[in-house]
Amino acid sequence: MAVTSLREFFRDAFHRASEHQHLAIDENAEAYVVNLLTMFSRADAFYERTADGLRIKPLARMLADSLEAPSLSARQRGLQRLGDVSLFVAGFFARSFARKLIDIDYHIAMGGNAYGSLADTMQRSWSSRCIAAVYAELSRNFQRLVDALNEVSEMSYRHSDADVLRLYEMWMKTGSGRALQLLRTLGVQPISQGGSRREH
Repeated sequence: MAVTSLREFFRDAFHRASEHQHLAIDENAEAYVVNLLTMFSRADAFYERTADGLRIKPLARMLADSLEAPSLSARQRGLQRLGDVSLFVAGFFARSFARKLIDIDYHIAMGGNAYGSLADTMQRSWSSRCIAAVYAELSRNFQRLVDALNEVSEMSYRHSDADVLRLYEMWMKTGSGRALQLLRTLGVQPISQGGSRREH
């Protein structure tokens, strides 16, 4: 697909997916997500340079590093990175979790909590309250943002039988409205037990 601007492509695709998912977020939060997608489309921004090449630091390590940071600004940068990476990975690589020990719900919990903690630390400063509101909104809507980014990433993807099972597992674990909608579109009608999802 030929596009003149990657930022415009992500803005339009994310806006369409948000409307389809009935996700109403502030324009500043939407701009943040579009900028994140544009930035992380470059491998050098998404991965970290290590002696073994470009890698993604484990989320637990990112959290520990941010908690042990020598200054408040370093802690805030660490929490932002944790939230950003969690959102991007859960949103764009959900299918790959079928082969991993760490699941999508872990990324959702880590990312949502990181943005929430970041918003809390920024509320203390008058000059940071505007951006703190953006992080608070990202935290509150993290699951729904993941659903919207899943839709952006799967615009041209066809689901296999293994994907149907994975969608079902995702719905069971996270309550994803998008996963439920996709299952229904694919002819699967999940049944809740006792009016709620059954936890494994």
